[in-house]
Order: sequence, then structure tokens, then C-alpha cells
Amino acid sequence: MPIVQFAPFSSLVQPALWHKLTDLKIDVLKLSDAAVPISASYTSGRSVKDRETGQEISLPCNLTVGSESFEQDYKPTHGSVSTVGTLKNYNTIEDFKAADKTALFNQEAQIIWDHIIKTRDTTQLNRFLLITFADLKKYKYYYWFAFPAFVSKPAWEIGDEGWKSATEEFDFDKLSSIHSQLRTQSSHLPYFLVRNDASGNVEIAPVEAYEAFYASTPAEQQTIAFIDPSADPSNPGWPLRNLLAYLRALYPESTSKLHILRWRDTEAPSSPNVHWKSQIGTLTVAGETPHAVDPTSGRPSAVGWEKNPQGKLGPRVADLAPMMDPTRLAAQAVDLNLKLMRWRILPSLDLDKISSTRCLLLGAGTLGCYVARALMGWGVRTITFVDSGKVSFSNPVRQPLFEFVDCLDGGKPKAECAAESLKKIFPGINSTGHTLAIPMPGHPIPPNPNSIAQTKADVAKLEKLIDEHDAVFLLMDSRESRWLPTVIGAAKGKIVLNAALGFDTFLVMRHGARTSSLSTGADGKPHQRLGCYYCNDIVAPADSLTDRTLDQMCTVTRPGIAPIAAATAVELLASLLQHPDGLHAPAPPPTTNAAADSNTEDNGTNSVLGLVPHQLRGFLGQFRTMPLVGAAYDRCTGCSETVLKAYETEGFSMLLQAFNDIKYLETLTGLDKLFEEGEVALNDIDWHEEEDDF
Repeated sequence: MPIVQFAPFSSLVQPALWHKLTDLKIDVLKLSDAAVPISASYTSGRSVKDRETGQEISLPCNLTVGSESFEQDYKPTHGSVSTVGTLKNYNTIEDFKAADKTALFNQEAQIIWDHIIKTRDTTQLNRFLLITFADLKKYKYYYWFAFPAFVSKPAWEIGDEGWKSATEEFDFDKLSSIHSQLRTQSSHLPYFLVRNDASGNVEIAPVEAYEAFYASTPAEQQTIAFIDPSADPSNPGWPLRNLLAYLRALYPESTSKLHILRWRDTEAPSSPNVHWKSQIGTLTVAGETPHAVDPTSGRPSAVGWEKNPQGKLGPRVADLAPMMDPTRLAAQAVDLNLKLMRWRILPSLDLDKISSTRCLLLGAGTLGCYVARALMGWGVRTITFVDSGKVSFSNPVRQPLFEFVDCLDGGKPKAECAAESLKKIFPGINSTGHTLAIPMPGHPIPPNPNSIAQTKADVAKLEKLIDEHDAVFLLMDSRESRWLPTVIGAAKGKIVLNAALGFDTFLVMRHGARTSSLSTGADGKPHQRLGCYYCNDIVAPADSLTDRTLDQMCTVTRPGIAPIAAATAVELLASLLQHPDGLHAPAPPPTTNAAADSNTEDNGTNSVLGLVPHQLRGFLGQFRTMPLVGAAYDRCTGCSETVLKAYETEGFSMLLQAFNDIKYLETLTGLDKLFEEGEVALNDIDWHEEEDDF
């Protein structure tokens, strides 16, 4: 009699599996190569008809894995059989090649055998192994499947009649009954038993119920069935191998001859005239009748490594780069370096908190361009520019978001041009630009309705933009242009960061939280009252642009100072976002001793990324950066409660007075009284002059 030949499983990997594995590797596994559970599914065998020849062509015996394969509670669709396995991903291609594949294979085979002998459970009979290496830079995935199946010695043979249609032993009603009973199962049975009851109706049961179900059923009326993933009329699918091993190991006296039903009908025929696809055959195994397997005895040998497309035993390669959306490729590549930080260096780094922060950049010049690039490097996805200027011929060499063509025809608007440049660099960025002139103290608004209406509209637009963002960068050229966003940012409780340049010096600082919002920090200590850009001033911001020479109107700095200041400002934001107190994070005490600073205890001032200073003053001539702390000033023209309450109660009318009257802010905050108090104090001093003896 012919020896039974089995159709091996063929892996069918959905591309979504590799996307899921990428996320798993970066976010969960990191450097671990520990095995993780994975599931797969298969269905009954299918075939298609060749339109030219009319012949039936059998489709491969597929085992499908996809993104859902990593879900613990995954349930396949109706008609599919679920199976479980092990995935082991290696960190390097060398580790993948050098893996002890024999040991891994035998380990999985032993798990199957232990379940057969110890638990008599069939859920592990189709267990599989998948070893992988994910090259995340090139989006190439090396993988190799193994489907362990036990070798029968002697081999199973099939009668000379071979496999025949199931209709030769079961009529239409009985096959329909089997189909109906399978559909009512809570989960699709991969293997099941079939018998006729006393009234001639057909019944099914799980294979685990073999002894009780067939206790009074003659051998010739016993039928062992399985969901057959093979559509080949001559070769049953791979699951039958371990089913036969299961039966021979547990019930050797009654399983030397078996009636096997290859169930392949996911859908029942609509009428008796339509033929059933399922087949039935009689298998026998020669040799002496063995006794039940001793649990302590060794398991049979197993085979099952999948062959590659060349027909050789070896791994396969999935190259996803050509088929992936370039924008999605870019998004994954952008985040890769950041997520690698969490593998070894900063496991507790909260990247989502940074990437979800919406940043408003007031100023799209040298500082604005460099700040935007650094924010993109941190994975920030929303960056908005505000600027009133156009790109000039002097800009591109110092401002990396502009090119020569942007200067032609009078120059493109800076804000919109910078936003478009970011999208060219990374299409996944949400970047917009707004041409807007920010009203300033000391720059009176012409007293005509049109000018006042335009100013009011500009203020409203700036308020709306600040309200829609989480962090505001003040990157403008003049001192007074920072006043209005300072007031609005403080009133709305936004993170405000300032960067200002001198020839070879820079200032980077974060504005402190509003005084009325202070309470207690995560460490149980009261919040620190930190100042804003104007807290050290005893005069209100005024016109610093009129009557200036060319070198005073342009920002004349050493070329390297802007990128240093911009990077410092962005890193300060990143550190602030990682601190548990966020906007209210305390500043470390000022020090110029680097050694002492490195040994300073945390005291609640550190975030995951280290210190969160209040101010950083850089001196490029000395290659030195000095951290400073400035307290909030109750007469500050930018963040004092007096100014903020006047803004909140009076709105635009208060702002209009500040723009038009250079003395308004000093009078409002009491700075004018400070001058008077100073004069009185000087007059009260009793100056004693001694006569010269000579």
C-alpha cells in the first residue's frame, strides 16, 4: 500500500506582522531576545479553477500570521483554526545565524509531546516556532518557521483506493449535520470524532473524549476527523501527522487502523447537486501492536523546518522598504533614534509627552530655524511659526530653512516658507506659518479706526495661537516685541521660553509660572517663584528700534551662537517636560563650580534628563555657560499679578494703552513710585564733608 505523504505548512506572513514586530522590538523587547508567545491560524484547504484548462489548482497549505498574532485574546474568524507558537527575535544577524536551531526546534517538539502524554490536550499539536532578525534601518526581516511534526516508524499507509469523496460514506444530511455541529462550537475544533448514534444520526466530539465517546462504538464506525488545510486530493495536511502520533501514543491498541475524514468544507453546499470537498480514507500502520507510551520514555523524532523559496532549508527575507509608504518610513525612522534612548540610557523617558507638545515659535529667523530643527529631532509633531518679515538674501546662509530661491521676487514670507521647508524635510510634520506683526510697547498705534482694528485683530490672532499651543518660544530680535506674548502666555499658563543673542553671548530662560498658580510640588515643597524676561528691569519695555544704525538694527553675532542658544532652549523644554512638576519645576541653585554641581543631590530639581535650570547665560568668548536663578518681581511689567489682572479685566483697551503710552506700564506696576522712593532716599542721606587739612 502507498505510504501517506503529508502536505507541509507554508507560512503566509501579512506585512502588518512586521510593523507590529517593529513596535514590539523598539518599545517592549528592546535588547531582550526572550521568546514571546505568538498565534497563527489556518483554514480548510482551498483550490481555484484554471480558466484556460478548467483544472482545479490546489492552493498552498498556509499558516497565516499577522498583526493580531501578538494579541493574547485573539480569536480567528469563523472557519479558521487558531494555533499557538513561540517567536524569538535576535538582536543581530550574527546571533540569528548562529542560533542553536536544533535545540530550539527540540524544545518546541518536547512541549507538544509533554502535552500529549501529560495532559492529553490537543491545543498544542500544531505548535510552531518562528525565529527572526529585524533590520530596522533597512526594513528587512529575516525569518524562519518550523512546524514540528513527529515521525511515525513504521510509516502510515493508505489503502489502494486512496482518498475518496466523503459522500461515499456519509450522505448529504449527515455531512450537513457535521457542518452545523462544527459551527455551533464556541471555538473551531481542529480535530474531532464522528460516530452514528442509536437512531442513525451523526454526532461529533473533541478528540480528547476518545475513550468515552467510542466506548460502545465498533471500530468500523469510528471516524477521526480534522480540519485539513491541504486542498491536494492525494496529500493530507500537516496537522494530521501529530494527530496520528497523539492517537498512537495514547490509544495504541485501537488505532493501528483508522478511518480519517479530511474536512475541507467551510461552507456547506447549497444543494445535493453540489459536491462536498471533504475526503475520507483508511490509514494503517504496520508492525506489532505497541503498548501505551511510558511518560518517562523519550519522544519520537520530529521534522518540520520550512524550506525557503529556492526549495532549500534556510531562512526567508521580507524586504518591506519598496512597498512601504515613504512618509510612514520617514516617521518610523525619525522616532527610531529617540526610542533607542530608552533601551539602555533612559528607560523612563516619556517620548509621547515631548512629541505631543504643540510648539509656537514667535520669530522665524536664525533662532527660529534652529529651534524648529531641534524640536523635530525630539519628535515634536506640531510646530507653528509667526513672523512678519520676508526672506532676504542675507538669510539663507544663517537660517537653514531657507534657500536662495526663497529670496527672489521680493522674498517669500518667512513664517510660511519655514513651515513648508519643515514639510519637505519630514512630510509627517504638522507645520503652519502665519505672517503677523506683533504690537509692541513704545510703538504707538496710529489713532485711526483701520489701524486700531488691525491691531486688535493681530492681538486676537496671537491670543488664539498661544491658546492652541502648549509651549511658546520667544525668538524675536527686539526686547519690546516679547512683552505681549509674555503677558498672554503667563495669563494662559503656558510654557514660555526665551532666547536672546548678543555678539558672543546668549540668554536662554524659561518663564516662571504665574504667582497665583503656585502651590506645592511633587516633592511636597512650595513652588518656587521664578521670574520672567522683564523681572530684572526697573523700566518698562520701550522702542529700541528707532534711530538705530545698520549694525544696531541687524542681529550681529558670532555665527555659532544662534545654534547653541537654540539647541539649549529646546533641551531646556525637553527637561522641563520630563519633570513631574512641569511648568512649576524648581530651578537648581546657581553655581559656577562644575565639580560641585556634578555632585549636588537632586533635591527635587532634576528631571529624567537632568537639571531644569531657570536661566542659562552663555559666554562664547570664554566657552562658558552659567546657570542663574531670578526671582519673580511683584512690580514686573510682564508677569506681575497687577499686569495680568489688568489684561484679563480690561483686555484690548489695556494693551492699547501699553502700546501708546510709554509711562503706562510703569505707572500701573508702581515702577514710577520706585523712582520717587529712590530720589527721596538719596535726599535723606546726610552727606558729611570733611575739610581738607592742607
